[in-house]
Amino acid sequence: MVLEPWTDLRVVDLYAGSGALGIEALSRGAAFVDFAEHGRHALTALTANLEALGLGDDCARVWRVELPSGLGRMREALERADVVLMDPPYGGSDARRALEALGRAAALPAGCRVALEHHAKDDMPVATAALERIAERRYGETHITFYGPRREDRSALEEPGA
Repeated sequence: MVLEPWTDLRVVDLYAGSGALGIEALSRGAAFVDFAEHGRHALTALTANLEALGLGDDCARVWRVELPSGLGRMREALERADVVLMDPPYGGSDARRALEALGRAAALPAGCRVALEHHAKDDMPVATAALERIAERRYGETHITFYGPRREDRSALEEPGA
C-alpha cells in the first residue's frame, strides 16, 4: 500500500514558476495550493497549466507577488499552511533571504514544514529567528533543506532515520 502524505494538506508554492511543484502536490491529494509568482511569463504558464488541468478556485489560488518582499500579503495563507514549497532562483542570497523573510512574514503552524530547494553552494542557516533545519537531502548540485517552526525542544523535530 502506498501512503499519500499529501492528502488534504494546504500547500503554499513560493516562486511557483509554471506551477509544477504545486500541481504535483494537488495530483498527490493536496486539498489546496496557493501559488506565488511575479514573473509575467511564468504567471502566463502557471495560469495556462491550471486551466488545462481543470484546476480552479476550489483548489488553487494564484498570487501575483514579488518575493520575498510580498510575503506579508500572503500572511493568512501561510498561517494555514501544512507545507511551504520554495524554489527561489539559484545563486546569490535569494534562498537565504527568502527563508528569513518567510519567518518574519507569518507565524507558521507548529506542524508546518518548509521544503527549500537551493544550490549546493548556497550558504543556508541551521536556524533563523522563526525556523530551524530538520533535514537535508542532496541530489548532486541541488539540495533540499527542510525547516519547521522553531521550538525549544529540538528533539521533537528530529526526523526518524535522518
